[in-house]
Amino acid sequence: CVLKYTTEELKADREIVLAAVTQNGRAFCFATEELKADREVVLVAVTQCGGALLYAAKALMADRNIVLAAVTQDGSAFCFVTKELKADREIILAALSAHNLEQESAIYELIPMKLWGDEEITLRLIEIYGDGLPLTFLFYFIQNLLNPIG
Repeated sequence: CVLKYTTEELKADREIVLAAVTQNGRAFCFATEELKADREVVLVAVTQCGGALLYAAKALMADRNIVLAAVTQDGSAFCFVTKELKADREIILAALSAHNLEQESAIYELIPMKLWGDEEITLRLIEIYGDGLPLTFLFYFIQNLLNPIG
């Protein structure tokens, strides 16, 4: 990544950083803290590379639209999502539907228990992990089908 080897002045240049993250979202990690707090720069970076969310300013890591873009591009970015947004059903489903979600990424461990009984989430998890899902999760899902959480 060219941005890695540029001067601090260029790493702080919004136009340069936008051009870099448009080509390669991973370049975002070399941007200045100021640009890591720039909503547009962050959105472009996470749209290109969901994992760039890790380098965004804390406030933007809690921005629902930015998080949705990140997990849609790379479901594994769900690991960097704030606790509040980890309970967002749409964000969970977007992460589980990302084309490049690695099976080793244990997203089910990060999903709040109250959503374990959600049929669509559980069916998607079964599609991804098959019999690799822990029995605890599956038992909870079955129990919730029989006795839904009020």
